[in-house]
Amino acid sequence: MMATSLHDTHGRRFEYLRLSVTDVCNFRCQYCLPNGYQKPAKAVPPLRPDEIGRAVTAFARLGLWKVRLTGGEPGTRTDLPEIARAVAGVPGVRRLAITTNGWKLAERAQAWRDAGISAINISVDSLDPARFAAITGHDRLGEVLAGVAAARTAGFDTIKLNAVLMRGVNDDELPAMIDFVAAHDLSLRFIEVMRTGSNPDHFARHHLPASAVISQLEARGWQRLPRQMGAGPAIEYGHASARGRIGIIAPYSRDFCASCNRLRLSADGRLHLCLFGDGGIALRPWLQRDEDHDALVARIIAATATKAPAHRLHAGNSGATPHLASIGG
Repeated sequence: MMATSLHDTHGRRFEYLRLSVTDVCNFRCQYCLPNGYQKPAKAVPPLRPDEIGRAVTAFARLGLWKVRLTGGEPGTRTDLPEIARAVAGVPGVRRLAITTNGWKLAERAQAWRDAGISAINISVDSLDPARFAAITGHDRLGEVLAGVAAARTAGFDTIKLNAVLMRGVNDDELPAMIDFVAAHDLSLRFIEVMRTGSNPDHFARHHLPASAVISQLEARGWQRLPRQMGAGPAIEYGHASARGRIGIIAPYSRDFCASCNRLRLSADGRLHLCLFGDGGIALRPWLQRDEDHDALVARIIAATATKAPAHRLHAGNSGATPHLASIGG
């Protein structure tokens, strides 16, 4: 019997898989890994390409048609093109995306596009080189922007920039960022900084409500756009005279979880029903043989039925997530 869709008990349908291929990141972003990546004492090897292929095949059977490769920084995997080809070749996968910090993107963009990745999100938390270095721990803004240009040349269908806005850090750049998007044919996603297990002090000092960003957008004549099929959590805005679009990812907004359409698979093969859940459900034992496909599908269906109606961030509970790199942000 071929299952064609995956729902939870709250009526939400899942079409979007965020697939972490590594928890390793080589940047030291203030809001995520300010001290850099720390290898766990009992590190588990990340999923192999064949395991990833079996996982995606099971999710695709259940109707998930959009896959995003995340990390950590997925570019730290030397076999990333092999992984991309394995995912892009799964029947039912119609869109393969990636989120990257832009490291070595200028020299890798074409290979990633040729491997089947059609959409790319690139983290750019500041347009000022010194501030970019202060936020990320690396003086690489020029390199990252060269990567954006290379992505254009490579022919990605969609190019989006991600910026985590922080009060007292980069929020004064909001007008310049809006002007940048207005002049370029790309999308910029403003992401509300989120509390995790390792950053409560940073969150308390620098959290900027998404409503403050939306107020500035609307004051400048930007208007909310209809939600597109299979879209992620961003609320999109457009302007009649702007070439680009702006998205707002606002996890603290009311009813943020009501339209959730995504599941997460961590680099060690655990299914996470929520970025801020209490833990993951092990799938790796069912990823070793093609013959376990039906059992894997059944496990995914059973686990998804237990998805909670919403996260508990408003209660100050960020679940078991130590930092955003741990299960793909």
